[in-house]
Amino acid sequence: MKKHKVLYLPTATHTKRVFTPEKFAELTEEFDVTINQRNEAMTTEELAEVIGAYQALITGWGATPELTAEVMENADQLQIIAHSAGSVKHFVSQEIVERYLRPRGIVIFSGADAIAYNVAESTVGMMIMTARGWLDHARYVRETGGWRSPELCLEEQYLMGATIGVVSASMVGRHVLRLLEPWDCQILLYDPYVSAQEAEALGAEKVELDELFKRSQIVTVHAPSIPETYKMIGAQQLRLLRDGATLVNTSRGTVIDEQALVQEAERLRICLDVTDPEPPAPDSPLRQSENIILLPHISGTGAYGYHKIGEATVQALRDHFAGRPVQGAVDYDRFAILA
Repeated sequence: MKKHKVLYLPTATHTKRVFTPEKFAELTEEFDVTINQRNEAMTTEELAEVIGAYQALITGWGATPELTAEVMENADQLQIIAHSAGSVKHFVSQEIVERYLRPRGIVIFSGADAIAYNVAESTVGMMIMTARGWLDHARYVRETGGWRSPELCLEEQYLMGATIGVVSASMVGRHVLRLLEPWDCQILLYDPYVSAQEAEALGAEKVELDELFKRSQIVTVHAPSIPETYKMIGAQQLRLLRDGATLVNTSRGTVIDEQALVQEAERLRICLDVTDPEPPAPDSPLRQSENIILLPHISGTGAYGYHKIGEATVQALRDHFAGRPVQGAVDYDRFAILA
């Protein structure tokens, strides 16, 4: 049986990160794969010249030229684009979706759900670490030579049994909801695209944003960076948080008004894995506040989720060419609100 032709664009560095040797061997054995031998991205012009010979295109971090009209005009055999990374919006536009991909029935697969495993794990860890003030305790032990600080409370509400506010039932948000199931929490969910019935099925109570901030002891943010979410969380919401509440953001820095966050930081416990811009300026107040744990956008890292991307990418090709639905296929009807 003739194998389907696949153009593989990622660099060797990306391949090593995302594919185990065994999974990459499966890819090259099951498909006729042309591998980008250079450890740099192919240009849009180069892709346009060769794309016509392939039924599938595999893309990834740092190796994905924009899919322009010039590329798509030549991609007359293309059936599936398998993005072995997260968001596809930096190389595929709404115009390309509506002009070429949807009419031709071309599928885009994204590994974003696999990355969500890593981000969800990090999120729960950050919630526990921040709420319990572990860094404050460790700093006191290291810097003072003492043991237990009389100023650091040990009897507060931590994750177990807490009221948790989840902002957005995104891929990451849903994984977080799943991980929180054993912790006996009351879960509040704000997501205008999720019905009350869907929220209940996810184990959450659907509420408005202000109510979420007013009732929650811990808030975790998973909203995409789109025009509707720009500084969606501002002074009004932050003031509603009770003193000592925990706020974790592993989504995008643009979702929170950081100036307003700094104003409220003295009475809160905050962990930010993302900022706007990244990195923040050396003199940014975010770096100075003792109540803000600032991390360098590392929540999505980790071998488990990365290798899940590789597994899902290979499976996406298998499923598509076998005529089965592709898990992780981008829903073109929701393209505008994707991260």
